[in-house]
Amino acid sequence: MKLRSAGDEGFLGVNKTTRITKPIARKQGLVIQELPDEVLVYDLERDRAHCLNETAAFVWQRCDGRNSTAQIALTLGNQLNCVVDEKIVWLALDQLGRNHLLERQPAVPQAMRAMNRRALIRALGFTAAVAIPLVTSILAPTAQAATSCLGAGAPCQISAQCCSGVCDQTGHCANT
Repeated sequence: MKLRSAGDEGFLGVNKTTRITKPIARKQGLVIQELPDEVLVYDLERDRAHCLNETAAFVWQRCDGRNSTAQIALTLGNQLNCVVDEKIVWLALDQLGRNHLLERQPAVPQAMRAMNRRALIRALGFTAAVAIPLVTSILAPTAQAATSCLGAGAPCQISAQCCSGVCDQTGHCANT
């Protein structure tokens, strides 16, 4: 994983001359469920479910356009009762951005652009073990794809797909 920079093509519509300093979380088109140690986010536009661990959720919830990455890192450090390197926040922002959970993402500092996830974790040491942000995502099936079985006459490949339990020789669900 290479952190993206503001000059990268397709980087949330940001060009080289734009200097954004404070991130904004996307809230439109999302269903959000906060749990004690994580936040579940369902993206209605992309049919993707995301699970943000405590650190990623903490960063995302503070992306309000008023907090800088340094401010978010300081607040996270206070929450965890340890010093948190700002690189943790940049890693979270990169993951959130890749999963379309940010409306606006700050330009990545030059020093961070070439750093990959493994190098970042090595550089952070113990802090990474405590505070590493993680966004886990899955593609959710559409309502049509999630139906439990196919009706009579529907094309099928195996009998288990059919409500009747029979996929005939012509590759269609049989009537029963």
